[in-house]
Amino acid sequence: MNRSDRTRYRTRMSRATAGLAVALAVLSITTAGPVNAAPAEAPLTVTVDSGRLHGTVAGSTRQFLGVPYAKPPVGELRWTPPQPVAHWSGVREATAAGNPCPQQGALPGNLPPINEDCLFLNVTTPRSERPGARLPVMVWWHGGGYTTGAGSPYDAQRLADQGDVIVVTVNYRLGIFGYYGLPGLAGSGNFGFADQIAGLKWAKRNAAAFGGDPRNVTIFGESAGGMSVCAMLTSPQAPGLVDKAAISSGSCRLDWPDGGLFPGTPAQTPYISLAQDQADGTSKAASLGCTTEVLRCMRGKPMAELLPSTVDFSDHLAYGTSLLPRYPADALRDGRFARIPVISGGNADEARSFVGGAIVADPSSVTAQSYPKLIQQAFGDQAGKVAARYPLSAYPSAALAWSTVITDGAWACPTATADRQLAAHTTVYPYEFADPNAPNVNGINLPELPQGAAHATDLPTFFDLGGVNLLKTPPQQELAASMIGYWTRFAWTGNPNRPGAPHWARATRIGTAALQFVPGAIQPVDFAAEHQCGLWDSLG
Repeated sequence: MNRSDRTRYRTRMSRATAGLAVALAVLSITTAGPVNAAPAEAPLTVTVDSGRLHGTVAGSTRQFLGVPYAKPPVGELRWTPPQPVAHWSGVREATAAGNPCPQQGALPGNLPPINEDCLFLNVTTPRSERPGARLPVMVWWHGGGYTTGAGSPYDAQRLADQGDVIVVTVNYRLGIFGYYGLPGLAGSGNFGFADQIAGLKWAKRNAAAFGGDPRNVTIFGESAGGMSVCAMLTSPQAPGLVDKAAISSGSCRLDWPDGGLFPGTPAQTPYISLAQDQADGTSKAASLGCTTEVLRCMRGKPMAELLPSTVDFSDHLAYGTSLLPRYPADALRDGRFARIPVISGGNADEARSFVGGAIVADPSSVTAQSYPKLIQQAFGDQAGKVAARYPLSAYPSAALAWSTVITDGAWACPTATADRQLAAHTTVYPYEFADPNAPNVNGINLPELPQGAAHATDLPTFFDLGGVNLLKTPPQQELAASMIGYWTRFAWTGNPNRPGAPHWARATRIGTAALQFVPGAIQPVDFAAEHQCGLWDSLG
């Protein structure tokens, strides 16, 4: 980053946190010196490789919404890798979100209806620009278990404005539409992943049109988006395409035991073998009456008929393919991944959202009576060791006990292992989001299970979900300003540390403290001790 860009970055961050006394004390951003050129309003009409776009002003940013990055994957293009979008003539209005990809359930915000014609992305940039400045590009892959979500609900105005970065949020095919497979079908199990990569390539090719630097591209994501980011590190597509990565609640090594996501669900990881994906696809086709000319039959099914099956392809990102040759956890273990700087972490109470959802669906699923059975089902011969370390008597409720077991064993400690493996070959900054009163984005209200820093509760830190700022207290707003400062500094330089801010130490191959983010306190914590990782590492 040259001097002019550093000046621009610091000036933007200083303005973003003005008026937040505690945030200023935490951030301590040095006042920049005189700038070399006065800022000017960035143009609302830009030219990308497929045509001209006209965007809109949103606060201190400009946005280009509903931008197609690939042809609609409909008809004969259903279950094909994304194809280049056709060039359009004239100026295309980019002032409203595009259709979300087919899924069940509601999304935040006022969005158009779901449609298979859904390969759109959204670009948010600062409203002003300086001649010659080139901003980092941050490409966001949303979460949702590979079955729900879209790029458009993640309003990136605060992130782009405060961090002086360009943010691109990407739709990708979901569920049966994104991860379906059949023997002989090119791209099986990878259509959604291929969409993510196509959106990333679009952002890199067109970065300069928005004032961005195509040589400084960061991918970041949460949950399934984070799992996709971690997978991307191990893909042969990564070198030369991505420069930095930030993984939130989505390590390659996540590993849920029997009942670990919800009572009754089988053990699973974020990825599936191509052979299993194709077997599942063949079985699904048969259940829908497609036993001959299977692909033609399945492509002839209307969207509505396939939609109920989308949940059957959760966590079906397939490996053993050209885009993802190896099981990502094995690739990390063997050092076979892109050597780029990484932020990696998650939330202190990840599993509370899933356990809470299970209790809402079935209040008898997690009780004092069922707790020993849950541990036995999940851990088999090792159940005694787990029960001894997590006795029910040590917790106010069975729900808190069980959610702590799964947070530690399936989320936190596998992430710590991955961080050590990454750190053997590249720079890794480990973290934990631990706001005990984080915004309750999951809508679960159970007296026996406060949500705390449950899964996905960190999202309002960076984004206004559905255009709504969910940070209700000054300390939360100050924490968000600090975290945006760290993440965007990382996007600028590959190192999140800034003068005056609490130091964020790199991980090592033997582990290190994680930087914990709590309103009013940003400090290192002994992550392994907090989450009993000695036990979980010993269980293998």
